[in-house]
Amino acid sequence: MLDRILLSRFRNHRETAVEGTAQFNLLVGENGAGKTNVLEAISLLAPGRGLRRAQLADMPGQNGDGGFAVSADLAMRQGEPVRLGTGIAAERPGRRLVQVNSAQASALSLAEWLSIGWLTPAMDRLFVESAGARRRFLDRLVLALAPGHAGNAARLESALRERNRLLSDERAADPRWLDAIEVQIAEAGALVAAARADLVTQLEATLATLPDAPFARPSLAYVPGGPLEAEALAAALREGRPRERAAQRTLTGPHRDELAVTMAGKDQPAADCSTGEQKAMLIAVTLAHSQLLESSGEARPRLLLLDEVAAHLDPLRREALFDRLRAGSAQVWLTGTELAPFDAIAAEAAVWEVSGGAVRRVG
Repeated sequence: MLDRILLSRFRNHRETAVEGTAQFNLLVGENGAGKTNVLEAISLLAPGRGLRRAQLADMPGQNGDGGFAVSADLAMRQGEPVRLGTGIAAERPGRRLVQVNSAQASALSLAEWLSIGWLTPAMDRLFVESAGARRRFLDRLVLALAPGHAGNAARLESALRERNRLLSDERAADPRWLDAIEVQIAEAGALVAAARADLVTQLEATLATLPDAPFARPSLAYVPGGPLEAEALAAALREGRPRERAAQRTLTGPHRDELAVTMAGKDQPAADCSTGEQKAMLIAVTLAHSQLLESSGEARPRLLLLDEVAAHLDPLRREALFDRLRAGSAQVWLTGTELAPFDAIAAEAAVWEVSGGAVRRVG
């Protein structure tokens, strides 16, 4: 688990230390106090843009020098703790810095040390937003099981950007350039698609073992945006050049994948379900994913960040949520405006009061 988490000049936290963590960790305080900022800082210890998907330039504190730093000690099953750190320097605000035990590392390498998942209020609209939001959600679930997925996804994204540039540039007419970049897209894309499809299959099987109550049980399906095999995808890209040159973008491939979600008991698309049902299904997916990680023998330490999740659940569902989280090995971080919704776990939790960007241990 994580301990001795330090935030320096991050958002509204000038200098914050969170120490003495437990399996359950509660951050309690008024809206705007800085609770979610702590979760966001922790989420940056994984590849990607964190739970808010914010730009690096938006993260430094207003009264600082334009840089910020986040670090934490990661307890390992064997050996000494590993020190993870990330941030930006004031002189290079657009470049993310990462360190592992004080040695420079890549952001992608963070996936090798830690598996992090999260739920935030902004995700309540996941099923009615664009397919891109669901792909990002799916990729984060995959990454928790397969740290190499981050590198494959990054290579795919880079190759797609290059192909789109070539498609929009009439001077770049040499088909050999497109041949080469399409091979890269096909190779990385086949790996990305296979990982997504495999995760959905495993997750659907896990969901099928869970009860329909108290959380609405969703059914998941992977809908590919193109051929799954690398050779077939390369051929589709080659054949689609005239149409895609006119569109000036790539229209076939894993970047067009979709995660289809229906409510199992009603056979109704998630987008057409009530807000409460959508939230319940999202929690069900998160809990099933956690159970899948437990059964897979995942060796990396795991974190689950739940921002304002308990406040909108009735007592029955809160108790069920805590019971399922308690049965797993993930370190859980929860936020709330008051302690009352967490009465069932307060005695076994580490509790901090957050106010004005300051954190004080109260339990």
